[in-house]
Amino acid sequence: MNIATINAQPEIRTSRFTLRPLRMSDTGLISLYAGDLRVATGTRSIPHPYPPGAAAQLVTRANGVKRDEDFWALDASEQGGAEFMGLISLDRMDRGQSEVRYWIAPAFWNTGMASEAVRAIINANPHGATRIFAEAFQDNPGAARVLTNCGFEYLGDAEAWSVARGGAVPTWTYTLKTGL
Repeated sequence: MNIATINAQPEIRTSRFTLRPLRMSDTGLISLYAGDLRVATGTRSIPHPYPPGAAAQLVTRANGVKRDEDFWALDASEQGGAEFMGLISLDRMDRGQSEVRYWIAPAFWNTGMASEAVRAIINANPHGATRIFAEAFQDNPGAARVLTNCGFEYLGDAEAWSVARGGAVPTWTYTLKTGL
């Protein structure tokens, strides 16, 4: 973990939505969507059931001056869409590397939102990373397709702990060398 004093996160615009920093007004929808078992079991860190106050803690941590991970909401409100459709994060690693993670609310699955968000993070490269890593649970081939469609290359098999599942889950690990 590489915690540093961080400047404000940039907003990143795509054709269908804006990736923007989390705000306290997001806590209701974060709680709703993260409380969905389908979302929680697709992540490492979301517990199920989702505890009261967890969304507010996430937003507070995401907006902290010293943090190891940046979070963005997928917000299509400027385009007449939903204000919160999921989130994407970028975790600082050592040696100029980052790891991308994301989840999308079930109402927006199979719409290309995840691929567009991952591409936007790659193109903006707000951490100036030379390499970006990602992983997908092996029982979620759709998440793996998002990564390969965005240019990630398969690196190997591993496993990660899932809080909601209460155990280790087999993963596929991916990497992308950036243009830096």
